[in-house]
Amino acid sequence: MGNLSSKIEHIVVLMLENRSFDSMLGKLYPSNNTFDGLNGDESNPLQDQPDIPVWSSLATDSESMSIPTPDPGELWVDINMQLFGLNGKPGNQPPSMNGFVNNYVRQNAEPAANYKPKPIMHHYTQAQVPVISQLAKQFAVCDQWFASAPCQTWPNRFFLHTGTANGYENNSPSHFPYLMNTIFNRLNEANKHWGIYFHDFPQTLTLSNLWPHLENFHSFDDFKEDAKNGRLPAYSFIEPRYFPDVKLPNDQHPPHNVGMGEELIADVYNAVRNSPTWHKTLLIITYDEHGGCYDHVPPPTAVPPDNTNAQPFGFDRYGVRVPAVLVSPYIKQGTILRAAPNDNLPHNGPPYPFDHTSIIATVRNCFNLGGSLTNRDAVAPDLESVLNLDSPSNDGPATVTPLPYTISDSELQAALNAPLNGFQKALHEAATHLPPLALAENTENVCACIEDHIENLVNGTMAEVPNHKTPAEALPFIKDKLAAFLGK
Repeated sequence: MGNLSSKIEHIVVLMLENRSFDSMLGKLYPSNNTFDGLNGDESNPLQDQPDIPVWSSLATDSESMSIPTPDPGELWVDINMQLFGLNGKPGNQPPSMNGFVNNYVRQNAEPAANYKPKPIMHHYTQAQVPVISQLAKQFAVCDQWFASAPCQTWPNRFFLHTGTANGYENNSPSHFPYLMNTIFNRLNEANKHWGIYFHDFPQTLTLSNLWPHLENFHSFDDFKEDAKNGRLPAYSFIEPRYFPDVKLPNDQHPPHNVGMGEELIADVYNAVRNSPTWHKTLLIITYDEHGGCYDHVPPPTAVPPDNTNAQPFGFDRYGVRVPAVLVSPYIKQGTILRAAPNDNLPHNGPPYPFDHTSIIATVRNCFNLGGSLTNRDAVAPDLESVLNLDSPSNDGPATVTPLPYTISDSELQAALNAPLNGFQKALHEAATHLPPLALAENTENVCACIEDHIENLVNGTMAEVPNHKTPAEALPFIKDKLAAFLGK
């Protein structure tokens, strides 16, 4: 705890969408025995066909930067097939990691002919994603960071904020209200300031315990201003742009262009690096889950977060490995962070690898917030060990620059008129269930309005979700609901 509390006063987390470790950083250190990346001969079987090897396109055009297309499967049942194979079943045995291709070609959101086997085995090179690659090499990369569960986006983001998914494996069906205690509420109790900075709609607003704290929700432009003026809170959480608007999404959710996410990573780093608080800041860049993209490392077993008798899954296994890059002037250049020797993974019991609840453990220990939220973050390793310099002597580059990219009008229009992906549909539903706080006249009325709304949700009174099919249809509605909630 000493390194955390004495060196760090500000923790900033940027969580992107749906990319595996191998897909983004598998070739970061191509010939390094201390780094668990791709060696190039990995493959996955395709039923009754030759195996499909890992590969990279090398190009930086829009099509090459949007692989895999179409969107892979990410439901709990999809991930089980990806982990255990076409005919495998979950159990105590280590996952074989040989079902990614067979699962991908069985998706049905689009015509079957669109699901070619090759895209799911694709990985990006350092030349294609120079920003995250440069930061990973200049500071630290963790090659043992797993999604908290082999589940969809919402469950894994819930783990980051609450230490549990409350027994829910998928985004849908929804289970409003979500009343889990959060790390943000724990910060409130300790009078530590926090902020959630978002682009279009913050997924964190699915957590009803955050509804009374609207003053802590800000635009991403506010983040850049707060960093510039030395006003960053103790804990900042950044959400990307999930929908196309005047710009393309920058969340990197397949098949969204990963170059847009590179721009966001650069914006966040440049803001933090040039802030007066740089020498007291830890920046964590990670992804909620793998989104169906191939990774070769079997996830270990995990400690269930609570006593929820979840069916059919007990949340006793981590999800697929995801990218995690740690940035601070207290980090030695070229650090590869892990909690256990590679030959000990997967295994049962401690030492446990890093997962999203490591962020909860880090925030708790850094700001002296007391005990764990759940059994999962109780055993999660925190990030104290990554701060391996005695003084903040690794300043890194003053700025980082993403590859240039110009969005064409036709590309933006195609994105606006594309079908909503599963995550966008879930956010659309979440916006529908926000309380209309603009109707409240004062703070007391706001609290009463929230309490009444939660009681209605508990009793099953649900608003009807409009039948919007595309971002062009859904986003104006989402913005109106968010404005009514925030009182703007």
